[in-house]
Amino acid sequence: MAVRRATIQLVLMVLLYFSPGVQCFFERISCTISSDCNCDFKPNIRGLEWDLYKNLYGQHLAQDTVSEEVANFLQKESPDRPLVLSFHGGSGTGKTLVSSMLGRHLYGTAMGSPYIHQFVPTLHFPSPDRVQQYRLELKDWVQGNLTACARSIFIFDEMENMPPGVIDILKPFLGPSHTVFGTNYRKAIYIFISTIGEEVIHRMALETRQAGKEREEIRLVDLEDAISQAVFNNSRSGFFHSSIIQEKLLTSFVPFLPLGRRHVERCARRELCQRGECQRTDVVEAVGGAVVYMPEQGQHFSSKGCKSVPAKVNLFL
Repeated sequence: MAVRRATIQLVLMVLLYFSPGVQCFFERISCTISSDCNCDFKPNIRGLEWDLYKNLYGQHLAQDTVSEEVANFLQKESPDRPLVLSFHGGSGTGKTLVSSMLGRHLYGTAMGSPYIHQFVPTLHFPSPDRVQQYRLELKDWVQGNLTACARSIFIFDEMENMPPGVIDILKPFLGPSHTVFGTNYRKAIYIFISTIGEEVIHRMALETRQAGKEREEIRLVDLEDAISQAVFNNSRSGFFHSSIIQEKLLTSFVPFLPLGRRHVERCARRELCQRGECQRTDVVEAVGGAVVYMPEQGQHFSSKGCKSVPAKVNLFL
């Protein structure tokens, strides 16, 4: 009887190993009787790439960097470190939009998954004099959620409002060690969002335009070091004098360029189409003309990106 049982177990193991169909069948059964984040984690890389190129305007650096880094990360069955991306740029340029795209194409929902965790400093870390308390709470929160789901996604918005020192508690989680506090954390994704660095990004975009070049000629290497220095040396930055920056634990800085009028009008057209009013080119032109542009001499870029577009559409529709 024992020999027979062992033989059956061996056959089942062989079937599971060599037959994807059988493996998928058992996985489906497992997912119906248990709450496992691997059941919800269904990455759609092609869908993410298409969404980025279709719905993110004027951001070739973000499109290329995000799609490439996410694809490379997910190709590894056992990554040597988590994916850590830091989004930088002015208001309304698409930073929050891209973080929502990541949630939608990895977990099938923009922000509704229990495995996607968003932090807003003004809400979660409002008092600069409670840094030590916040550090302990953040460590416990991240560690607990990684224990529950190795594929957790952590999004830290408004890093310009994060009290300096809080985020450094994450340093052990971002490096190449196999485990931290007994938890394997290397499949996690961290997204930091900040307006810090927008000055150097705007300067590069303006200089490129004044030189008669296309914005698409701006390369990531042209901005990475400048953004790194900006967030490290700015006392308003959550990364102010951070060891995370010093030890280069971020996978990539992702610049979001300032948007011009043609990008604003594309945002207006998308907003109108979502309301079933695609044909209203008059509203598109009106919105493009009503937005405030900068700098004062030239007025090349929208001061708030596409942030005010929905309100402007309401005004002219």
